[in-house]
Amino acid sequence: MSLLEVQNLVVEFPSRRGTLRALDDISFSIAPGEILGVVGESGAGKSLTGASIIGLLEPPGRIASGQILLEGQRIDNLDHDAMRRIRGRRIGAIFQDPLTSLNPLYSVGRQLTETILAHLPVSAAEARKRAIGLLQDTGIPAAEQRIDHYPHQFSGGMRQRVVIALALAAEPKLIVADEPTTALDVSIQAQIIQLLKRVCQQHGAAVMLITHDMGVIAETCDRVAVMYAGRIAEIGPVHAVINHPAHPYSDGLMAAIPDITVDREMLNQIDGSMPRLNAIPQGCAFNPRCPKVFDRCKVDRPELMDAGASRAACWLHAGGAR
Repeated sequence: MSLLEVQNLVVEFPSRRGTLRALDDISFSIAPGEILGVVGESGAGKSLTGASIIGLLEPPGRIASGQILLEGQRIDNLDHDAMRRIRGRRIGAIFQDPLTSLNPLYSVGRQLTETILAHLPVSAAEARKRAIGLLQDTGIPAAEQRIDHYPHQFSGGMRQRVVIALALAAEPKLIVADEPTTALDVSIQAQIIQLLKRVCQQHGAAVMLITHDMGVIAETCDRVAVMYAGRIAEIGPVHAVINHPAHPYSDGLMAAIPDITVDREMLNQIDGSMPRLNAIPQGCAFNPRCPKVFDRCKVDRPELMDAGASRAACWLHAGGAR
């Protein structure tokens, strides 16, 4: 059974000029112990999908239709207090900038123990012991001493480890990690990735990893969803999508990754840019940039369909498409 199930999710932003549809009929699931990568250009809707799941959509954004199920329970229609109890206890969140996730006025230990006490039936002494253990698990040296330090006394990589420890504090079933390695240098990135993978294996937690870095996806994830203009363009096993992309957009993304075995002066690029929400073209949203576009692409919007090992929203796979 899926741990997280997102069904036909639509997120809209009402504005004076009409309603903008930022997420358009998105469906996917994540199994216990699985890491699903979500990748795409800026503005594709990756972070918005994560925010919808953890109940932190910025107003006036709202879920217009569809539903989000966590362990079979619907969570998208819960009130603020009920959602706050789930956030932290059953869903952990890791954000891009650790400074915004940590309170500069409280020691790291206080923030961890308060989170543990809020969600788990343990004593203050047990909470502190558990907090030290979490800091050790996330690779912070001399955790017994450092637990009483403040966020500004940690480097960027160490702060991100503290944020991961906070996300794990109440043993959540699902972790939504939004660009957790972007602000870090490459050697620290690798350690954070290994940490996320280990957490998945040890706790059977599901992870939704939002990033624009295909290297991180290839290294970490079991499956990947490629997003474009508020929709899923392709979803499937990570090796299938990387080695045999079924959607021309995925193909363009993969071709843009530098390859150290090939000597070339210019990187491949996808011409054009992502359409604005108020100017999404008819048919497939990618059609103005697509090298394989044909007539049907400009009229009908494709749904996800079987395309080898993955599923792609592309008419090339419609069987006699042309």
